[in-house]
Amino acid sequence: MLYWNIFIAFFIPGILGYGGGPASIPLVENEVVQRFEWMSVQEFSEVLALANSLPGPIATKLAGYIGYEVAGIPGAAVAVVATVAPSLILMILLLGVLYKYKDSPKVKRLTLYVRPVIAILLGLMAWRFFADSYEGIGIWQTGVLIVVSYLLLERFKIHPAFVILGTLVYGGFVL
Repeated sequence: MLYWNIFIAFFIPGILGYGGGPASIPLVENEVVQRFEWMSVQEFSEVLALANSLPGPIATKLAGYIGYEVAGIPGAAVAVVATVAPSLILMILLLGVLYKYKDSPKVKRLTLYVRPVIAILLGLMAWRFFADSYEGIGIWQTGVLIVVSYLLLERFKIHPAFVILGTLVYGGFVL
């Protein structure tokens, strides 16, 4: 039953996560934190930060790590297969249709309608992370981390992996 739950927890975001890994992150968070309670919001945010700092698709990294934490190597394999399966199945079944209608104005309009929904889901997830951080370390340290991260990313154009690594080191030593 555990493997079935792992499969469902990653298959559903794989089906509904239109737009790739970033679009499926809030869905994975909902399954892992809210539904099955395998992790807390704090643990999920740490796993997400680690997955963002590593190369490759984020959804498969999340699936592999969380699956491994929940049920070892077989759990990781089930989670990765469940993450990849929806896209693989749909691509095989719908390749001809997708190729035929890829330049359709209706398809392009649909993509424009989906983007704001993804942005809202990511915003809600960021708000939950902020609220959890605020409760855990306080408003001042949370604010400092946000401002410093913003400046490093936008003003000094530091790669996000280094900013994430820096905040992990800061959290490890200071907090």
